[in-house]
Amino acid sequence: MRGTTLLLLLLLLCATLLVSVWRGWLPLPDRWNPWAPLNVRDEPDLITSFKLWRLQDDPALCEQALKTSTLRYALQADSGAQAKCPLSNVVRIQGGDVALSSSFLSSCRMALAYALFDLHTLQPAAEKVFGQRVSQVDHLGSFACRNVYNRSEGRLSQHASANALDIAGFRLADGRRISVLRDWKDEGDNGTFLRLIRDGACRQFSTVLGPDYNAAHRNHFHVDMGRWRVCR
Repeated sequence: MRGTTLLLLLLLLCATLLVSVWRGWLPLPDRWNPWAPLNVRDEPDLITSFKLWRLQDDPALCEQALKTSTLRYALQADSGAQAKCPLSNVVRIQGGDVALSSSFLSSCRMALAYALFDLHTLQPAAEKVFGQRVSQVDHLGSFACRNVYNRSEGRLSQHASANALDIAGFRLADGRRISVLRDWKDEGDNGTFLRLIRDGACRQFSTVLGPDYNAAHRNHFHVDMGRWRVCR
């Protein structure tokens, strides 16, 4: 009985704290405030995922967060409801402090996860292994209105909602190219870098699939912001 009472008091205290923060009665630094807009420059933590979830259906909140990143982007109009793969709250990512092999369409959450990945995983890994920055990300595309593995039946791929990106390789500041297909099994710096990238990406994206997952991913890292958490 005493234990139950203590548990109820603890739950009441937690609820009171949450309401106080939400109402603004208890000020918190934005980094620790779940209802404050996401700032890409802040080190990711347990609250980051909640902040990403909040902005998925809020274009204004999405743009506010994007402005804290180095991405160059263009807001896109929502597609019509009659579209086979309707898109809403999407942007076209054109580059940023890191160039792209081509621009790509992206859901809001995906765009911000990519910005977090660039700042908190990609560049630190490049500096650690090579002592220089990544200058370009080479990718195989994002939006594709199709089912998983292009099957004629089954569930839609995360690509069908511009919620995924396939990353094939990287170019360093000195012009060196690193390829997932060629270098994944490399035992030197290139392979070390790619494994750091894969492991780090799992902290920013919901799903990360690479060459160790299956042959279909032998030449790229598939990253997405779907509901399932997988790191392979």
